[in-house]
Amino acid sequence: MTKFTLNSFVLVTLLLGINLLGFSASPVLRHEISMPAPHTHYFQVKTTVELSQARWNKPYVDFKMAAWTPGSYLIREFARNVESLMTMKNGSMVPVEKINKNTWRVYLSKGQKQVSITYDVYAFELSVRTSFLDDTHGYINPASVLLYVNELAQQAQSVQINPHKTFQRISTALKQTAPQTFEAKNLDELIDSPIEIGNHQVFQFKVGNIPHQIAFYGPAKVDTTKFISDVKKMCEEAARVIGQHPCDHYLFIIHNLQKGSGGLEHLYSTTCQVARTAYETENGYHGIIGLLSHEYFHLWNVKRIRPKALGPFDYENENYTHNLWLSEGMTSYYGALILQRSGQTTTDAYLKGVADEITAVENTPGSKVESAASASWDAWIKYYRPNENSRNSTVSYYSKGSVLGTVLNLWIIKQSQGKSNLDDVFKYLYQNYYIKQQRGFTDAELENAFSTVAGASAKGIFQQLVYGTVIPDYAALLREVGYEWTDANQGKTTPFLGFTVTSGKITSVLKGSSSYEYGLNVGDELLKVNADPFESIEKTLKDKNVGDTILFTVRRDGLERTLAIPVGKSTLAAYKINSMSNLTDSQKALRMKWLGKIN
Repeated sequence: MTKFTLNSFVLVTLLLGINLLGFSASPVLRHEISMPAPHTHYFQVKTTVELSQARWNKPYVDFKMAAWTPGSYLIREFARNVESLMTMKNGSMVPVEKINKNTWRVYLSKGQKQVSITYDVYAFELSVRTSFLDDTHGYINPASVLLYVNELAQQAQSVQINPHKTFQRISTALKQTAPQTFEAKNLDELIDSPIEIGNHQVFQFKVGNIPHQIAFYGPAKVDTTKFISDVKKMCEEAARVIGQHPCDHYLFIIHNLQKGSGGLEHLYSTTCQVARTAYETENGYHGIIGLLSHEYFHLWNVKRIRPKALGPFDYENENYTHNLWLSEGMTSYYGALILQRSGQTTTDAYLKGVADEITAVENTPGSKVESAASASWDAWIKYYRPNENSRNSTVSYYSKGSVLGTVLNLWIIKQSQGKSNLDDVFKYLYQNYYIKQQRGFTDAELENAFSTVAGASAKGIFQQLVYGTVIPDYAALLREVGYEWTDANQGKTTPFLGFTVTSGKITSVLKGSSSYEYGLNVGDELLKVNADPFESIEKTLKDKNVGDTILFTVRRDGLERTLAIPVGKSTLAAYKINSMSNLTDSQKALRMKWLGKIN
């Protein structure tokens, strides 16, 4: 298999989808997006509402811009990038009244049958949550570009893309109804369907009989045959978890950039941004497959299996749920587990990842302060807005939820005596709420799903581990499947100060450490250690013992001061998972239920 630069050849774009029966022949709401000068980073948009078709009975139409986008729980105020919004009356362009931060009101004339508005959107933030346009490509996250009308949220909407003359391809999971024209059955589907425009490569494969595409933007040195094969293998393994695929097509949009920034799930697609050089190393390549695995499993977990609060969406306000630990954290758990099951990660490497993640969570003081449920609820004000004290006061619902994936999976396996595992919880939720009731689940229904599958009440473990901050009994759970749980740091007396420093300034102070207790602050500029200039924490602790006192001279708010800080003992753990010898038949059976293999 030959490695080559992806810019060296061109594939013909095959746009996703075939026009489906039941789609509106003439949607009530139509969008037209142009980009005549992409180097200026402006999309030009025209939105038209067919008033007579909509049976409109108000004297005005309110056009709104979403304040956030699903999957990224932060109010981002996309309306700040809208400019020059106008409408036509009597053949002339006239301004529109803006009635709040994200709503523009257009007053109608008597008998008016159609209303159109035009506006510009500045798009120069290349992330999976925002939109971007330059002379190499355009990326549209519809929540940040297209206005909507609340009253028409359940109506079909069309999008016509007019690419710049230098752009040859359009990739989106929306159904194509005409050249460069696509349609969504409602607002939720429209907002959940990103669009890539440019000269990207397009790769194709099938999972079962379901067509999948990869829209590949940017240069990268990669063995494409191996890459497509590995992505396909991951997708096939992910589909086995639930046993039923929810799509008739799927699209990966991959941006190969200088620096990667993660991914965002969508109803029939995902956008992932990765470092273009990551394909060239084993760890980097594995990280890319792991990211795609996480986002692909979101097809089930959160896009279909979802808390009741997460759809239909309120795009102007926060949508609160206690269950992001499940929606995001357990997706991270399955992202790694899927690769282990498919053989793309060794069992030893997978178990090391589990131990490392538990180590990270238990070494975070905030995990003893904030529960997984509270971290989920507060995502809107905490997760995307971390500060210097976040590690002391909060925990990530991603990492804590992933740890709970391990813990609750082992708990189910133990309680059911190997008859069930976590897969069965997701199958239960998928069938009972997504398929049968076509809605999300409540907090009580989620707990009940775990109880039903385990054959034992989950109330206690939920109160302790989901709504509380009790440390799980990792050793007992892992013993059931034949593994030993040890702390490599146990018994060690390691000198520890508990702060981090960058360019001579303290950037974090760990709660409970001697530096925290004796008054070092984030932002302190470290000048001297005893009588010597400060060089590094490592040099500072060289030849020091627990109990020694160090005099730190710092500059704070322009003034110098000296603090006496005793050297503490590190309380940080380093957990390990190792297989026991001479496994019992029960341990072998339960391990098979967990990992699908004995070794």
